[in-house]
Amino acid sequence: MTARPSPGPRPAAPAGSAVLRPMRWWDIGPVLELEQDLFPEDAWSAGMFWSELAHSRGPRATRHYVVAEDAAGRLVGYAGLAAAGDLADVQTIAAARDQWGTGLGARLLTDLLRAATAFECAEVLLEVRVDNARAQKLYERFGFEPIGFRRGYYQPGNVDALVMRLSDPAHSVPADGPVQGETHG
Repeated sequence: MTARPSPGPRPAAPAGSAVLRPMRWWDIGPVLELEQDLFPEDAWSAGMFWSELAHSRGPRATRHYVVAEDAAGRLVGYAGLAAAGDLADVQTIAAARDQWGTGLGARLLTDLLRAATAFECAEVLLEVRVDNARAQKLYERFGFEPIGFRRGYYQPGNVDALVMRLSDPAHSVPADGPVQGETHG
């Protein structure tokens, strides 16, 4: 097994907050651990993350993936976005359970919306489990609106997905941070 390269110096972060940085191949192991904890029935595979990362570099990149690390260097969240033409799709977003309520989810979503803007996307779509009220509330605070359902989308649990859309992501997030007063995530 190849040793994990040093990611270099970490930017300073206030106590209790995480630092966001681009996801790299050496993050896949810790991401999979978090994925399995949060989404045991429909966790992504290592191959899925490898494939997404393969499309996140270079001049023709169509993906944007980011991880969040706490002050100790522990991976506490991650998120990913795919772009095609003027449409972006939130592929995944997750925050460790001990980070719920800290605003990390909002910071990750803010980062994805900024990436959608950089990709010059006019709309952002996402699917969210119908039984995940916490995530739905986060997306609604950012202006996402429900537009339909995908029956049995999450397998093997056969759980429906609520499809949500955000028009004009460039105007959905203040330039200096997430939604004002954001404390959930």
